[in-house]
Amino acid sequence: MGTGTQPGEIVRVELKGRIDSNNAAEREKEILEQIRGRETLPLELCASGLTYISSAGLRVLLHIKKTVPELRITDVTNEVYEILEMTGFTQMMTVEKAYRSVSVEGCEEIGRGANGTLYRIDTDNVVKVYNNADALDEIRHETDVARKALILGIPTAIPYDVVRVGDHYGSVFELLNARSFSEILLKEPDKFDWCVDEYVKMLHKIHGTLVPAGDLPDFRETALGWTDFLKDYLPGPVWDKLRALVEAVPHDDHMIHGDFHTKNLELQGDEVLLIDMDTLSVGHPIFELGSMYNGFVGYYEYDHEEIKKFQGYDFETGRRFWNSALAAYLRTEDPDRLREVEDKARILGYARMIRRLIRRGGLDTEKGKIDFWTRELTELVDRTDSLLFTADAPAEELDIEAVRENLPKVLAYVDEKLNSVGCPAKAQMQIALAVEEIFINISEYAYAPDKGMATVRVEVSEKPICVKIIFTDHGKPYDPVAREDPDVTLPAHARGVGGLGIFLVKKTMDDVNYEYKDGQNILTLKKNL
Repeated sequence: MGTGTQPGEIVRVELKGRIDSNNAAEREKEILEQIRGRETLPLELCASGLTYISSAGLRVLLHIKKTVPELRITDVTNEVYEILEMTGFTQMMTVEKAYRSVSVEGCEEIGRGANGTLYRIDTDNVVKVYNNADALDEIRHETDVARKALILGIPTAIPYDVVRVGDHYGSVFELLNARSFSEILLKEPDKFDWCVDEYVKMLHKIHGTLVPAGDLPDFRETALGWTDFLKDYLPGPVWDKLRALVEAVPHDDHMIHGDFHTKNLELQGDEVLLIDMDTLSVGHPIFELGSMYNGFVGYYEYDHEEIKKFQGYDFETGRRFWNSALAAYLRTEDPDRLREVEDKARILGYARMIRRLIRRGGLDTEKGKIDFWTRELTELVDRTDSLLFTADAPAEELDIEAVRENLPKVLAYVDEKLNSVGCPAKAQMQIALAVEEIFINISEYAYAPDKGMATVRVEVSEKPICVKIIFTDHGKPYDPVAREDPDVTLPAHARGVGGLGIFLVKKTMDDVNYEYKDGQNILTLKKNL
């Protein structure tokens, strides 16, 4: 039994060895002596050295709990935890398992954010080490929001373990041979356009996801916190207008990531995963764009070399990526329109950076940088009347060459439409399956041996809410709905080849309708949501 200490408002007592019928009374007496006069303070029983506990020891814990209502037991071994769990003690009080230790010495750093650093600890796994030494609540929050994002259809990695890394905590993710987009841009510059396309596709998916009210924090409140912090550091009129601009942004229950840059997108096999979910929130997309601007340009405007320490690539690549991604996200090449939205993003980006640097002592060490950002912020606020913007809506229909290679573009177009109406993940997967089968059918057979065009249109109706996907082509007349369904009860050796694709379409859609009209094949898929 160790000696209790009192750091701050917590009393800590160490439990060691065994607590059984032979020594329970003695152990209880020792604990009570150590907390005497401090029974009103929270008590933490550190159980890393506790190797065994019997029913007599459990009664000791009950007596202590009655004396000190605010009791938690930490660093509990798996064996002792099982006993506490099966006897219901984990329901009566806070019980925390002991965490295995992991070293990141010599490990590759693959990401660094405001709250922690990602290291690859082996081929399959990475660990996020949190800056805050007491980050268990942050880890629980990130795990919780990552699960919510996955349920809502956002591809992400869920932490599966909590570990100790020196004096800090970390959460472990499985990322099998994954590479960040920053790494891809650095080592394979010819994939720049692909990275932009996938980056923006994920961004549209995030921003098109409607989150149940109250499930995620409101980023607007976070931005107001930045602004309030700056009251004593900005000229009065500048701060007043900045506060009014942020306050005027309406509440929005669509998802935003909050730290969306190329180190937080990972390519695992052929799947793109979003990571570092602790900033996941809801809000207007301008808050996302403000953070994005910082990640590619803002943090490095004063010293261009700093981007290499974080992203790996140079400032020119970061600026080019931001420009390309913003244009693709807004669906415009209009330079005036792009500059207008970028300036709105810069206002939030500079406010965030100034606050961050001041909190880290920057007025003493990096005043030149703070002064630079403050001048930029002041000039922007003076000529900006609103932070709001709208992205151009996606095209009503997609005209595209009916070739197999264009399937990803068709799926991206349909996904974007479905995201905009909050389509459930299961229905979205079934629709994607049906769209793939039909488009590949058109590409393989409609114009063979030649090639031709296809038109894909997505329509959404209400009462009841349903989605229609209409495929039109000028190829040979063919009614896939009329095809006889395969007998799926037959053994493998008795089955014919083909037919399963259209069968799956008919099984997963609520209605499939074909007509040949004005020289066109028109196939309509209907899915009720």
